This record gives sequence, C-alpha cells and structure tokens, in this order.
Amino acid sequence: MAIEVFNRQEEKFIISDDVYRSIKPQLEEYMEVDSHSRNGDFYTICNIYYDTPNNEMIRKSIEKPAYKEKLRLRSYGTVGLRDKVFLEIKKKFNGSVNKRRTSIILEDAYRYIETKQKPEARYLMNEQVLDEIDYMLHRYPSLQPALFLSYDRNAMFGIEDKNFRITFDNNIRTRRYDLSLDKGNYGDLLLPTGLWIMEAKLNNTAPLWFAELLSRYKIYPATFSKYGEEYRKTVLHNDTIHIKLENKLNCI
Repeated sequence: MAIEVFNRQEEKFIISDDVYRSIKPQLEEYMEVDSHSRNGDFYTICNIYYDTPNNEMIRKSIEKPAYKEKLRLRSYGTVGLRDKVFLEIKKKFNGSVNKRRTSIILEDAYRYIETKQKPEARYLMNEQVLDEIDYMLHRYPSLQPALFLSYDRNAMFGIEDKNFRITFDNNIRTRRYDLSLDKGNYGDLLLPTGLWIMEAKLNNTAPLWFAELLSRYKIYPATFSKYGEEYRKTVLHNDTIHIKLENKLNCI
C-alpha cells in the first residue's frame, strides 16, 4: 500500500541542465534510484488543484503565512474514470510539511468534491484522512477545480537514510481549462526549457555530503511553488494588465 501520511522538511532548488547532468552521477554514489525511475526513466505526476472562485487558498499561500494548506487530486500518468487516484491535503506549518492522502476512484472523487457528500469508505481508502478532507470541504464550500498541473519526475532515496529523498522535476505543464485528470496530459510550460526543480525531502538534517555538494556547485535554496508560480504568471499578471488598461481608458 502506498504511504498515506508524510511529515517532513522540504527544500527546493532551481538548477540548470548542466548542473543536473553534473550532480546526478555524484548523487548515485550515495543514493538509489526510485523503482519508478530505473534506467533513468521519468514518471509523470498529474494534479488538479482546488480553490475558491476568488483563489483564496493560493492567495493566502503566496503571502507566506506560518500555516497554509492545499487540496489536490493526484494521479501517476493519465487515468480513466474508473482508475485509482489520490485525494490529498498538503499542509505546511513553519517549514514543516504534512501531507495526508487517501486512494479513491477518480469518478468518485469528482462526485465527492462537486456534491460535498462524503463517500462511504471502501477498500484501500483511509477513513481518517477522508474525514479531514471532508472537514476542509465544509470550511471551503465553494472549492472547485482551479488548475491542472503535471510534470515529469526522476526520484532517488538515500542508501543509509531511506527517508532522505531527492526529486528532479521538469517539463512542468499547466492549464486552466479541461480541469480533469482524464482529459489528457498537456498544457503550457511553466518554466523555460533547461530548468529543473530539485527538491530535498528529509525528516531531520541533510547529510554532510549533500551540503558539500550544494556548496561545490553553488546551489542555493529557492522559494518556489509550482501552483504559486503559475498563479503569479497567469492570474496576477493578467489582473495587472487589466488594471493598467482600465487606468489608461479612464485617462482618455
């Protein structure tokens, strides 16, 4: 059964193709490739993020409060209505990340979020997590699909510390239409070609060898949220253009 509860620290870095190609072999001296990333393969993660009509959750998130939360529906690759997906709550408090998720059939997830009628817990569903999601849905009764976001991932975990993970994400694709996981995996690229999001996921402190590797290649932590970046580039950017246009028209 897939792990359904995560409590950890996460640190993100934005790196170039050259840095990725340079550090990957060095990481392999201390880490093993995830089972989904054998032979250098990438696997695709697809998400639907939920928000209110006025984007309340992501607006709060990019203000960098001590506590923030998100609700998303996640699949590994493109799925059909009868396939299993994961409904997740992701919370962050003072830098510590807590992720809780339950497996659910895709069409049941759609129905649940639309009607706010909690489904009866079935095989492989986590009833406690379902209760927490239900609580969130009733705190935010207007939650609706807001963004499709997918990316290709290569992942590794520590040989000595299995809880230490490194992931590399690229080809981040987004769209604000066709907001369903069964509609296909496509959208506009979020970042310029040649940039990667490297993320370190750990329970305690990072290994010394990893800190030395970051120092050697001058890799520095970056404040980056895929959903937050998309919101800034599309919604906020378009709002700014609209306001400027209105101001010009008012001056005529």
